[in-house]
Amino acid sequence: MTDLEKVKEKVRKLQSRAGTAKRELHDLAEDLPVNWTEIKAVAEKTFDAFAELDAAKKELSALEDSR
Repeated sequence: MTDLEKVKEKVRKLQSRAGTAKRELHDLAEDLPVNWTEIKAVAEKTFDAFAELDAAKKELSALEDSR
């Protein structure tokens, strides 16, 4: 498996993880004020997932541009 293929697979997995985190945050927001104490933890998890996805997309773009 080439580096490009590995990074593409990483991006796909991170997109799934970020989507799941987004849905969890959305569900939490819909149920407010129930479980309001979980807002910070869920938001941080979502932020981290999207930050990691963004970094992987930049890495993928750099690899594709270098081809």
